[in-house]
Amino acid sequence: MRLLKLVAALKLPDVWVAAGFVRNMVWDDLHDKPGQPLNDVDVLFFDPADIENRSAQAAMLTLGEWAPEVNWQVKNQAFMHIRNQDTPYQSSSDAMTYWPEKETAVAVCVGEEGQIIVSAPFGLNSLFRGHVSHNPKRDKSVYLQRIGDKKWLSIWPKLRLMHT
Repeated sequence: MRLLKLVAALKLPDVWVAAGFVRNMVWDDLHDKPGQPLNDVDVLFFDPADIENRSAQAAMLTLGEWAPEVNWQVKNQAFMHIRNQDTPYQSSSDAMTYWPEKETAVAVCVGEEGQIIVSAPFGLNSLFRGHVSHNPKRDKSVYLQRIGDKKWLSIWPKLRLMHT
């Protein structure tokens, strides 16, 4: 909650904490493992007016001051389509629909009244079942490479790969 509140305090448009921050917590729970350390904390936001990427840079500095123990990764999804050679994304949630695994495409934020809001464009069922599913919008080799590089099956051996 502390990290979510720090991200909310940035007041960036369409801002979320995503990917492994949420996914790994679910997988840890499914495996009865107390919180495995995170490599990084992914912060997404969507601001098409920030062409020079100043908001992401400022957010990285601010979050680094507020929580220096965290490896923050802040990305403006309004421009990530260029790097990924996709059609332009319409929002942070739309950008997640292009990620290699469907279960990684989950994000949370703190609403104005302190409630947790979840964005999961592919739903949550497969995540809670311990599945890892290829997103057909991405090349399958990217999906398979990530599974190997991140050693998910070693860390969470009950996960089931769902190939499409």
